[in-house]
Amino acid sequence: MDNIIFIKGKVKYPITLDPGVWIFDDRRLDLKTYFNQVNQAVDELENYTKSISKHWDREIMEGAVYPPTLKSEKKFEKEKVLTGTFGMPLLPFIHNAEPETTVKTLIVESTDGEVALPIEQGKELILCFSKNGKPLRQDGPVYAFFGDGSNRDKPLKNIKGFRLN
Repeated sequence: MDNIIFIKGKVKYPITLDPGVWIFDDRRLDLKTYFNQVNQAVDELENYTKSISKHWDREIMEGAVYPPTLKSEKKFEKEKVLTGTFGMPLLPFIHNAEPETTVKTLIVESTDGEVALPIEQGKELILCFSKNGKPLRQDGPVYAFFGDGSNRDKPLKNIKGFRLN
């Protein structure tokens, strides 16, 4: 039960999170590069068009290659998962909890005490769940980084839950 995180408070649906399964989630972020990038609004149509264009160019240059033969790409992804430092945005989980319209603050509950953040800043939190391929067992299960990375050197640790007030 030490690895379970709760989202509760003024929400329609209290949520229980298990960071141990996030390694399989497509929303995971590579934290070794995430804060170094300029975070721009993601245009889904543009990303889709680029992905299809890349695939089309590849088929023209190399001929049709079917997924089972892409062993080197699978090996690279597997290696990345085993050695990477990953995080997960908190925003989708807050949306799924459906907070009340009166919510003004997000309180990060930890064994070190509570930290109150304005809800807008709380929605930008990134939860680090893996460092160098290993789960955060000693002072985890997650670390919380602000969306702008301003606390990269000193993240919020020992987090047990989030409360919306």
